[in-house]
Amino acid sequence: MFIEPRSLIGTWRRFGPVGPVYEIIGTGGELADGDVMMRIRVLESGEETDYRLTHILDDPKER
Repeated sequence: MFIEPRSLIGTWRRFGPVGPVYEIIGTGGELADGDVMMRIRVLESGEETDYRLTHILDDPKER
């Protein structure tokens, strides 16, 4: 299943089943292994950081 990374911008996920919630706010570059870096903002802290798309897809959606 192919996910268009841009389609995730503006959506919310959670780090694992009980971790902090984050918003996907942008896309980054493609990595040598074919993964894509995404820019996220952690709700609790306001911190922005890059996070692998494959990790995002493993995290549960936040409602």
